Amino acid sequence: MPGTQTPSEINDLQTSETLYGNLSVPELYEHSIRRKEAVITAGGALCARTGKHTARSAQDKFTVKEPSSEAHIWWGEQNAPIDEAKFDGLLRKMKAYMGGTDIYSRDCYAGSDPANRLSVRVYTELAWHSLFASHMFIKPAEGELAGFKPDFTVITAPGFQALPQADGTRGSAFILLNFRRKMVLIGGTAYAGEIKKAVFSVMNYLLPLKGVMPMHCSANVGEAGDTAIFFGLSGTGKTTLSSDPLRRLIGDDEHGWSDNGVFNFEGGCYAKVINLSAEAEPQIYAATGRFGAILENVVFDARTRRLDLNDGSLTENTRAAYPLEFIANAVKGAAFPHPKNIVMLTYDAFGVLPPIARLSCEQAMYHFISGYTAKVANTEMGVKEPRATFSTCFGAPFMSHHPAVYAGLLERKMRANKAECWLINTGLCGGPYGVGRRMSIRHTRLLLNSALGGKLSKVKFTKDPVFGFGIPSSCPGVPAGMLNPRDAWADKKLYDAKYRELAGLFAANFKKFGVTDEAISGAGPKI
Repeated sequence: MPGTQTPSEINDLQTSETLYGNLSVPELYEHSIRRKEAVITAGGALCARTGKHTARSAQDKFTVKEPSSEAHIWWGEQNAPIDEAKFDGLLRKMKAYMGGTDIYSRDCYAGSDPANRLSVRVYTELAWHSLFASHMFIKPAEGELAGFKPDFTVITAPGFQALPQADGTRGSAFILLNFRRKMVLIGGTAYAGEIKKAVFSVMNYLLPLKGVMPMHCSANVGEAGDTAIFFGLSGTGKTTLSSDPLRRLIGDDEHGWSDNGVFNFEGGCYAKVINLSAEAEPQIYAATGRFGAILENVVFDARTRRLDLNDGSLTENTRAAYPLEFIANAVKGAAFPHPKNIVMLTYDAFGVLPPIARLSCEQAMYHFISGYTAKVANTEMGVKEPRATFSTCFGAPFMSHHPAVYAGLLERKMRANKAECWLINTGLCGGPYGVGRRMSIRHTRLLLNSALGGKLSKVKFTKDPVFGFGIPSSCPGVPAGMLNPRDAWADKKLYDAKYRELAGLFAANFKKFGVTDEAISGAGPKI
């Protein structure tokens, strides 16, 4: 059978069963169905359930503490250390476990720019995980597979669980990065996002060492060759706003910024699909329902296999993975022009930030290091209040170096290329949670396109008295009353109190970074 070897020994990973190398999409469909890993839904997408873990297990990620990388890593909550001996012990156990199973191997690249890409070999226990890796990373040309040599190896086995007391993990699931051994081990979780984010974490360590900026962002390019990048945490609209029919999509999640320009790390998209609609997001909606797409934890009718994208009973974090070419106006290339615009997205559940604001370079650094958004916390007692969330560089779980390293790279590139920076609030306006309403996608797109198209450069800006950023006085098609958030609140005193509360949260969060550059630390809110 094409693509099979038995017995196998690749990179010292052995199995008495069969190793399936670089299978095609139809072959992986057949394997997934035969092994009862997934089902085919109406329209042709493959749908799998990930069991206990329906999102990333950030608390179960560890980096091996060893001499070659120890001095570069910002150790702490986001970069928890583990001993090399523990890693070696888990690797031996994983090899023994994988030795009695079929294994799927996928050779791929992370990074479209040949000068900055990483060769990766991904070994998976599940067939649909191999299909996921095929979508999310970049496929080598046929002639490159024969002599493919990985720079990094990823081994993922959801069926293998750690024993915390013996293995030094926090629970049965684990994600271990070893920069000396150039390996990633993933066990105890079937959530496919762990594979892509583990490789992203590797890129976030390696690229800054050569002066290249890794970014948790989406990117697109206009007809005039004007590139825009979009930073934002989950739920802020990063994927939605970058998938614009008026612009060409470069990628929706992970990119690098080198002297050559912006380049995509990935070959596909990994979109959150809860409450997805054909009206609001036609491109993503069309991509999720076709043959080749992978759905995670999406509810469907047992008989008709029709999807119910509004059902979050399994998880609110329902996902779809699909190749970049499933988006009709996507574009591929080694690299694209340096960005003219940098967009930082936030979902402000306090309802006090403006729908759009222009940031100075120093303010951009402050907000980049802060990485703010807000979520609504749900408790069993029914209490629902906004909760500020700060994720430095808009991707703290994946950043190995101190935030100042990434912020310094952004500052140098932003100044060198004279890029503008915009803060866009896709959250609430007109009042606090329970009173305010969500910013409409239509108005957000109008504001965004006006910024990217240079229209806002022609209008007057007023300086916000607390945060100091500039708020436009007008924008074509957008009601003037919603541009300054205070004007949209009926209770001005409550607005002022909530704004001061949020400013205080920003200031308290920023202190922990120990930023000594007064120009950046002074660019935050004045309390």
